[in-house]
Amino acid sequence: MSKGLVVALSGGVGGAKLALGLSRVLPPEELLVVANTGDDFEHLGLSISPDIDTLTYALAGLDNPETGWGRRDETWSFMASIGALGGADWFRLGDRDLATHVERTRRLRDGQTLSQVTADFCRRLGIGARVLPMTDDRVRTRVRSDGGWIDFQDYFVRQQCRPVVQALAFEGAETALPQPDVMAALQGGNVRVVVICPSNPFISIEPILAVPGLRAAIAGAGAPVVAVSPIIGGRAVKGPTAKMMQELGLEASAAAVARRYGDLLAGYVVDPVDAASVAGLACAVTPAPTLMTTLADKEALARVVLGAADALRRGS
Repeated sequence: MSKGLVVALSGGVGGAKLALGLSRVLPPEELLVVANTGDDFEHLGLSISPDIDTLTYALAGLDNPETGWGRRDETWSFMASIGALGGADWFRLGDRDLATHVERTRRLRDGQTLSQVTADFCRRLGIGARVLPMTDDRVRTRVRSDGGWIDFQDYFVRQQCRPVVQALAFEGAETALPQPDVMAALQGGNVRVVVICPSNPFISIEPILAVPGLRAAIAGAGAPVVAVSPIIGGRAVKGPTAKMMQELGLEASAAAVARRYGDLLAGYVVDPVDAASVAGLACAVTPAPTLMTTLADKEALARVVLGAADALRRGS
């Protein structure tokens, strides 16, 4: 088995699932997960980091297996009380989950960085792998629809992805600094593979790549970049990926996702149902089951990704 650091780019439920699989088959010191923070927003006076929380809850075994987000064994007294008082209850914060946001907000206001807060939460939750935000600066994904520009969580949660997506923007990305430990890892000469998890390319991965310097550092890390398709048979496993692709004038297919990443990719893992449709891609294609419904599925896919990367390294 090859050694070296595995750097995984993650957002959403699909990203957290593969990150969990990787954490189960790798020593903790060999895994660094870079989380999308374009979904972050302020709600009810609290700093919410949905993708970071989905990752940490999954890696700590605290995630809700039914929803994929939030904590298991959750209760909702706070949310019911907010609603009764006429407060904004469209973004649901469970009682256990609420503690995370309250404590994160307190620490950020006291001057800690999002990286410092996340690292300490991971330590306290018993997570061995490193989880880092793509940046400690403010980046916010915005969606343009018929009604103009709206915040991502307004589109995604409050309006349930109903608006037609005409364009996306990552507000603040152009001046954001990449998280320094992420850059140091990518430039350290010890990267085994950069994994692009089966996350929505537009709203989970592209915000990461939009932070100045990160895409170039990934391309120059001296390791293969291997993506896992979030599309199976023309449909997204979860979330609005396929809908977004169609609305942006793209084919909702595994091949279109790979073309979106372009020459960054050395390898691409797709479900066998899509193997024929990606035959013309320039990168190396590995067909394998990509639907992760059990822990064994997650571990198996993680091994496939690592195997594909190691094969690329041997061939280079």
